[in-house]
Amino acid sequence: MFIDSVKITVRSGKGGDGCQSFYRDKYTRRGIADGGDGGRGADIIIIADRHSHSLIDFKYNRHFFGANGAHGSGKNKKGRDASSVVIRVPCGSTVKDLDTDCVLRDLNEDQEQVVVAKGGEGGKGNKHRREATKGEPGEERHLLLDLKLIADVGVVGFPNAGKSTLISQISNAQSKIAAYPFTTKFPVLGVVNYKEEPAFVVADIPGLIAGSSQGRGLGDRFLRHIEKTKVIVHLIDMSAEGGRLPLEDYKIIDKELEFYSKEIFAKPRIIAANKMDLEGAAENLKKFKQAVKKKVYAISALKKQGLEGLIEAIVKRL
Repeated sequence: MFIDSVKITVRSGKGGDGCQSFYRDKYTRRGIADGGDGGRGADIIIIADRHSHSLIDFKYNRHFFGANGAHGSGKNKKGRDASSVVIRVPCGSTVKDLDTDCVLRDLNEDQEQVVVAKGGEGGKGNKHRREATKGEPGEERHLLLDLKLIADVGVVGFPNAGKSTLISQISNAQSKIAAYPFTTKFPVLGVVNYKEEPAFVVADIPGLIAGSSQGRGLGDRFLRHIEKTKVIVHLIDMSAEGGRLPLEDYKIIDKELEFYSKEIFAKPRIIAANKMDLEGAAENLKKFKQAVKKKVYAISALKKQGLEGLIEAIVKRL
């Protein structure tokens, strides 16, 4: 299961109370103030971790509470500070405060972190020659964790255009492949090698349809995963299976990208004509090229034809 947006509640620990204590012995009747300070409450820290790939861990665990600091004690003993609570999220996660509608941090790099709730300071003991004080309370926040996958290349296209087949042929990704639309239910990442070296990370985006930018078919949930990509590969079924025309498919996805985000629409795009091994694809490609007047890479992901040229074009564009 892939989860890319969750709401969680965090609360840092309260600071320990300072101690009101006096040292007395048979020679010291008035007493000497020796109350120690209270310990600091636990911070709540969110850290980006490259080994994490989904927010599924938060499906059933959405409350994170830090421990309180220990109270101070006599003989100038300070209370123990509480250990921080660390929450690990995938790289590409955005942390947003729901109460203020403010983005606290975009965590894009591995081990990048943000303190989302600061632990309360411990109270002061009377060793400072004043009355002992209580520890400060912790902070409570309601947060939204929003994941946008970090990939160099995003592959978009209509359902059943062959995106999963392409990804599985050029990378180490294991996308589900079947002969029906909407086989892919969530984005999948894979690493593509070029000249026997890792070259770029590619994202298989679930199929888009007309109205995706407005949320039809969960398209808006899928489109946000290409916001951080550098290059978009627009894959088109050139066989016209199911009665869809390649040129119409191209225009529809093109408009959905523009409607969703001007920034995404402006990204460099590579057009790949897939399923060239099927009957009628060659004639459809000829008509398509005449209409769009752009460079088109003819491939057959299933037969592994034309993939080297497509990968080389992607590497050069990157």
